[in-house]
Amino acid sequence: MRRLLAATLGILSAIGGFVDIGDLVAASQAGARFGMAHAWVLLVGVLGICAYAEMAGRIAAVSGRAVFDLVRERLGPRVALLNLVASWLVTVLTLAAELGGVALALQLASGIHYLIWVPVAAVAVWLVLWRMRFELMERVFGLAGLALLVFAVALFALPTDWGRLGQQSLHVSSGGESWSVYWFVAVALFASTVSPYEVFFFSSGGVEENWSAADLAAARSNVLIGFPVGGFLALSLIAVAAVAYHPSGTSVDSLDQVARPVVTALGGVGLAVAVLAFFAVTFGAALETGLSAAYAAAQYFGWQWGKRVSPRKAARFHSVLLVSVLLGVLMLMTAVDPVQLTEYMLVLSAVVLPLTYLPILVVANDRGYLGDRVNGRWNNLLGALFLLLIVAASVAAIPLAIITRMGQ
Repeated sequence: MRRLLAATLGILSAIGGFVDIGDLVAASQAGARFGMAHAWVLLVGVLGICAYAEMAGRIAAVSGRAVFDLVRERLGPRVALLNLVASWLVTVLTLAAELGGVALALQLASGIHYLIWVPVAAVAVWLVLWRMRFELMERVFGLAGLALLVFAVALFALPTDWGRLGQQSLHVSSGGESWSVYWFVAVALFASTVSPYEVFFFSSGGVEENWSAADLAAARSNVLIGFPVGGFLALSLIAVAAVAYHPSGTSVDSLDQVARPVVTALGGVGLAVAVLAFFAVTFGAALETGLSAAYAAAQYFGWQWGKRVSPRKAARFHSVLLVSVLLGVLMLMTAVDPVQLTEYMLVLSAVVLPLTYLPILVVANDRGYLGDRVNGRWNNLLGALFLLLIVAASVAAIPLAIITRMGQ
């Protein structure tokens, strides 16, 4: 249990990236449309994010500084500014979608229209970010997000053909749809597993928790427990949809449809746990993206930053945080669909991925910051291979979005 509690930063980071509001629907859509044919995407994503999160955590532990704090210093203000603008815009868009996800979860629980809940969700997120201690925040929402395990439980209660699921996982198939749509979904799922704000939040969280070189083992525990857990939860979403919807070719378009197989399998208790899970993962992702937006800006400009630092001492950091939340609310009050908003965000996220991950690889090989803790041969090999995949996804994202009309 102690080891699990030590890994809650990784769990919160992973849940925020793997299973936010867009992924709750997107993963279910993938399962409904293609069965388990995208399982390999999650596996690759987990391996890659583990490799780069380990680098980011090591950088934070050894140097005592977050990744973005070093990007400007190592690569220069122009490259870092491009990184800042791209990642901040994508992160704020994601924050808006997550606030919408919290509101949709509350709508599912209460029957009250989600737009009524948007300001309530924003105020709640702001209060938690303002008043709750960082360690308590990560433990409450990281562990509450594990309620998504209800989807794994539902698999055993549904009439699941395990052999067929395994066969689908090993056989890449377009499921009767065009290959361009298959690859669009693959890129979107891949982008969701390696969202830029994940590593910014993870490394900044390590600094918030005062990691040092003596905490490298704890940092690796966060990575090796937290991120695979996030991947498993996303895989469970795909598998449940593959069992419940893929045989009939039914499409999944809403949060209600995502939860329906759990209700079929486990009844009212399943629905209650699913709603709790939806609330926890979207609320946790809203916390993560809000902090990540403020972290990136403050670290670039060299401001005092940190959730533990009082607003009086870190006024600009907390101001960016508040402005980011307000911008998210303003976007949602235009009545834009939170699910569609996140789907567009995933495409933009895929485009900017190289700007995030290349600097991490560069800094992780700089002895001036890490001394003898720089990447080894295998770290660099895995990092380089994964970077090639990131570049390929970045190049393909917009053409596939246009060709498929966002996967339609």
